[in-house]
Amino acid sequence: MLAKKRSRRFTRNAGNGSPSAAPLTLLWRFTWRIVLLFLIAVTLLQLWFFACVWYWSVYNPGSTAFMRMRLERVREEQPHIGIRYTWVPYKRISAHLKRAVVAAEDAKFFEHDGFDWDGIRKAYEKNIREGEVVAGGSTITQQLAKNLFLSADRAWWRKAQEAAITVMIELLMDKRRILELYLNVIEWGDSVFGAEAAARYHYGVSAAELGPAQAARLAAMVPTPRRYTPGKHTAYLDRRAATILARMNAVRVP
Repeated sequence: MLAKKRSRRFTRNAGNGSPSAAPLTLLWRFTWRIVLLFLIAVTLLQLWFFACVWYWSVYNPGSTAFMRMRLERVREEQPHIGIRYTWVPYKRISAHLKRAVVAAEDAKFFEHDGFDWDGIRKAYEKNIREGEVVAGGSTITQQLAKNLFLSADRAWWRKAQEAAITVMIELLMDKRRILELYLNVIEWGDSVFGAEAAARYHYGVSAAELGPAQAARLAAMVPTPRRYTPGKHTAYLDRRAATILARMNAVRVP
């Protein structure tokens, strides 16, 4: 009888494994479930982004994530202030402004599929030389992705999400629509968004009436739009605008 009891006890111990096996198994199962839930959440988020990009390939946005973020920050100091934003269709935006912005921000806009790898490499090399981030190498499509959905943070996850949305935009939209959206949503002054609001704020004319020199100056403001109020001149802005103006005739637009 004693031998049989010992044999049964040994059999149970052998079947259960070591005493530490059960906690390790539970930990593995818990970790796997957390990873699975994370992957499901990321997938659902990407599907939501994809649906929004598809919607905006046809319909015009009433606002963007960047607009809402700017409005929230401005209202911390001025609760009653709003943003200046008026959507205008592509045909009602000066061809000069279209050429100027492409010349200034993304000369290879019609050649790439959302990423200018040569520009990214040059920006990386420049940042290494300077020891800090002084150049981004972002294309118009990448900037549109950021403006529509994301913040201005430089976190790695934001850049990864920006890249994913850029692929979606290039997949679902043609270049004409991408440029139309971009010109309508980027900032061109403190809480001034889009070509129509920018033209009226800086020059008192509609977006369709902008001349070559005015368009070149607006394009030169794009990287740091809140620095410039109507009529403000700086040596850098004058030089940059002159460079853009000289390049505009070589740029084609849809």
